[in-house]
Amino acid sequence: MTRRLDYHAVSPDAAAALRSLERYVRSSGLEKPLLELVRARASQINGCAYCLDMHTKDARAAGESEQRLYTLAAWRETSFFSERERTALAWTEAVTRIADSGVSEALYRSVRNHFTERELVDLTFAIIAINGWNRLAISFGAEVGSYQPSHNS
Repeated sequence: MTRRLDYHAVSPDAAAALRSLERYVRSSGLEKPLLELVRARASQINGCAYCLDMHTKDARAAGESEQRLYTLAAWRETSFFSERERTALAWTEAVTRIADSGVSEALYRSVRNHFTERELVDLTFAIIAINGWNRLAISFGAEVGSYQPSHNS
């Protein structure tokens, strides 16, 4: 897709606010591999090629296996993910698709078995952030393919 508009340049304060949320999430203490799986899964659901390219590259750079990335869309059908990761992926899907069926009490109870209150709030902020980035990238035509992971993260 060709870039339609540079939202960073048009609204730098808003873009900075979303980057600030990202910085918070990165420093929240949630595991980097878990965050990359969540970001990639939400981006799959939303159909955001730019963010999928970015977060699968970041995940691989952080040591994620190709096998897990290839099967992420069908995570329920594999044994490659821990219970904590599976719960986070289910939470990601529910929060990303919240208009479809909300968030069930059963899912909430399940996620509370694997995450502290603080971790759950931080995980939800991570999902909110990636959904925001997905909507910006898709709406304004982020160019896919040129992203390179930082080796400092």
